[in-house]
Amino acid sequence: MDTNFIFHPIGIIHSCFTEKFGIPRQPGLVPAARASLEMLPPYDRDEAFRGIKDFSHLWIVFVFHGIDARKWQPTVRPPRLGGNTRIGVFATRSGFRPNPIGMSSVVLESVRRDHGKMVLDLSGIDIMDQTPVLDIKPYLPYADIIPEAVGGFAVDPPRSSLSIEFTAQALQACTLLEQTYPGFCDLVDQVLRADPRPAYIDKRSAGTEFGVWLYDINVRWRVLKTTIIVHTIEKFLDESRVQ
Repeated sequence: MDTNFIFHPIGIIHSCFTEKFGIPRQPGLVPAARASLEMLPPYDRDEAFRGIKDFSHLWIVFVFHGIDARKWQPTVRPPRLGGNTRIGVFATRSGFRPNPIGMSSVVLESVRRDHGKMVLDLSGIDIMDQTPVLDIKPYLPYADIIPEAVGGFAVDPPRSSLSIEFTAQALQACTLLEQTYPGFCDLVDQVLRADPRPAYIDKRSAGTEFGVWLYDINVRWRVLKTTIIVHTIEKFLDESRVQ
């Protein structure tokens, strides 16, 4: 049996998430999170997508390109267990795998040609910008929804008791950015409400500042008890991105 396989990307993701911090831990948790999937030749032929518009959701199979594939671990610490309990990697969806392959079920918003390129517009994504895509498969409700399935340690979707408040300056900046990135304020709200802070930190610590990049926008906030205060939203050019 030939155990050597070589996979070539069929497309590249252009995502609102330009760094790992802030990416939702599962697809669908942030409906406002959008991406475009640019298909690469020779996989961008129109006939290869005939009928795809009839499906509302797709499975995207991709490579965790932001993780060193040599650093796979037999056990990992899932955020859902507080970030301190170790569990077998094959009982999780961690990217630290023998083969760093991920899959996400996403919403297919549209299929279009942009300057000759085949592009799929997606939402509800949990995929980082520039991620190589290996395959696309239609989501089939009759086969992919299993009502009697058991979810192990992740039975229910994560819930957050955090509320979001914007300073006047941050709200003004957010509203202006809606012209360039429609739904940007919803994106900020949903990403922060999902609480991207590392699971292992002391969530009781008040006043600590955090920041996340969405597109080329730096969003900075503090947590006071159960309220996230968004105080700064700034747009940077690529060459001036500083943490």
